[in-house]
Amino acid sequence: MKKKQKHHFTGKKWIAALVVVVLILAAIYYYIALPAINIHNPELWKFVLFLAVIIFALYALPKTTFTGDRRHPVNFSGNYKTKTFKFLASLIVVIAAAYFVGTLLSSPVINASKYQKLMKIEKSEFTKDIDQISYDQIPLLDKSSAEILGERKMGSLVDLASQFEVADEYSQINPVRVTPLRYADLVKWFTNKKAGIPAYIKIDMATQQTELVRLKEGMKYTPYDHFGRYLYRHLRFKYPTYMFDDISFEIDESGTPYWICPVKKYNIGLFGGVTIGRVVLCNAVTGEMTDYAVEDVPQWVDRVYSADMLISLYDYHGTLKHGYFNSVLSQKDCLVTTDGYNYIALDDDVWVYTGVTSATADNSIVGFVLVNQRTMETRYYVISGAEENSAMSSAEGKVQHLGYKATFPLLINVGGQPTYFMALKDSSGLVKSYAMLNIEKYQTVAIQSMSVRKITVS
Repeated sequence: MKKKQKHHFTGKKWIAALVVVVLILAAIYYYIALPAINIHNPELWKFVLFLAVIIFALYALPKTTFTGDRRHPVNFSGNYKTKTFKFLASLIVVIAAAYFVGTLLSSPVINASKYQKLMKIEKSEFTKDIDQISYDQIPLLDKSSAEILGERKMGSLVDLASQFEVADEYSQINPVRVTPLRYADLVKWFTNKKAGIPAYIKIDMATQQTELVRLKEGMKYTPYDHFGRYLYRHLRFKYPTYMFDDISFEIDESGTPYWICPVKKYNIGLFGGVTIGRVVLCNAVTGEMTDYAVEDVPQWVDRVYSADMLISLYDYHGTLKHGYFNSVLSQKDCLVTTDGYNYIALDDDVWVYTGVTSATADNSIVGFVLVNQRTMETRYYVISGAEENSAMSSAEGKVQHLGYKATFPLLINVGGQPTYFMALKDSSGLVKSYAMLNIEKYQTVAIQSMSVRKITVS
């Protein structure tokens, strides 16, 4: 009787099978997670290390040899002494070591001076830069108040309310907030995807007027779409190496909706000193994309740098002037931003405002900064006075019988004096009054009712 032939699963076949499986898994992961193929991307390093460990673990498992013998049908043998096993083990160690060293060499611990110089600060004069404006032009709405108005507007639109809901973007562009609609669920996407998202909402922050802007052609490239029209997938397939920061929704001068997609730039080592190097503008209707160097971004764009990034960059500047260890130990001459920020419309741009205080965290400021969200231009103003949360508490104390809550202060010019302006909201989140408080002379609070339009000082 002819002896059955043994079927050996050789080392080469085993590796080939592993490679095929890993490539399939990697393709699925890439389509879903959309990682940037970029050496500066920490997530890519982690993913490559994860794949190497999986390959190593599978290869290290015992191989199976089918003998054809009924008494001993299967033989097991390991791969522990092969060159491939040693190579995979070495590869894992090299990748992990490179990631660890790259992280260390990118950190503020050994690059304090470089981090401190990422943002250039210019001292300026308050009255020179900020003109006094009429009270009816002061923006009263913060994002949460705008959300309430947006939801109310959407609820009144019978033809749209059953298919769409309001997205939570509410981007601030001078002098309004804008946000698109989004599909209510996946089923609504399938039934409406051909026409796209038909409108966006625009809210005037001074008058609180809320308008639904209907588009001639619907938006088809958004974070609320799926498959090839999903915004992040649409961007990734065109720009596989770009690492995008926070993406925002804006409209140009003609009212055309765009997604503003800033691209991160790493200035220190592999993973450190993040700023913005390029910006991709994506037409939300057509999907057309235009890539700009950050200095060439069109004037109508208001938000390139996120507020959180700008605040972090200023904190590096204020705390690292004497090195990293001084910033966490003695904290000599260390300045930090206060807890919160707001926006100011200035020079046809949107600027982030926040106070500056000492790192020992008292209840007063030593100055404040304005940072341009399009250009990162930063202006510092020396002034001592009340910290924003203290001002909010003072304003709330004057209307405690009504239970109003103050919004984070907006900085305005009143008679040449820097003044905090705060909207006062009731329990439903609607603006009912506003308060003004001189930053330097913060004992006096002026309250004005939205309905009576009469200032009362106490």
